[in-house]
Amino acid sequence: MQRIETISIIGAGGMAAAIGVLAVKAGHNVEVTNRDSAKAQALAERLGPAATTGTFGAAPAGGIVILALPYPAVLDVVKQYGNALAGKLLVDITNPVAPDFTSLVTPADSFGAREIALAAPADALLVKAFNTQFSHVLARGAADGRPLDVFLAGDEASAKARVSAFVDSLGLRALDVGLLPMARALEHMCLLSLGLMTDAVKNTNFAIGVRLLG
Repeated sequence: MQRIETISIIGAGGMAAAIGVLAVKAGHNVEVTNRDSAKAQALAERLGPAATTGTFGAAPAGGIVILALPYPAVLDVVKQYGNALAGKLLVDITNPVAPDFTSLVTPADSFGAREIALAAPADALLVKAFNTQFSHVLARGAADGRPLDVFLAGDEASAKARVSAFVDSLGLRALDVGLLPMARALEHMCLLSLGLMTDAVKNTNFAIGVRLLG
């Protein structure tokens, strides 16, 4: 039986909208929070009566908190929230891509999800997810009758199980790729997508996924 969640989304851009629309359609309640309260209100109104707005910087209502922010902003936002995120399950959807679209801005010995985990309260749980699909592709849900794949990485099995259940409830397919250090590979998958967009496919109307044979 599907567990109905209250999902808090920090951010009001394309990915926030895509996940929010799918979440409401699946029967979840959604709280939208953004530094610009007018943008949060606009997205909540778009999502309908199952959506509300929260106060930026205050403790999110949801147990699952989607960090739907550009990577250059996410670390400052997580630090600003501070203990308001204590005990929360944070879902990092960011990609720390450099302006040249061919490299990452994180230190050579680290990766984006790790930097976010270090900025968050010690008892917050972090799962990497949703970062390998373009927002407009994600918003469509299934493609040719097949669910889109959402790859997950994280250290806590219970946290990944909860995020996996949420992903599956959206009509998507959750695929666990391992512990949090595997988020580095998922962030490089974004570079792979950008390379395909630039040099092969020439557009963003594609999805990266796994086809199971036999």
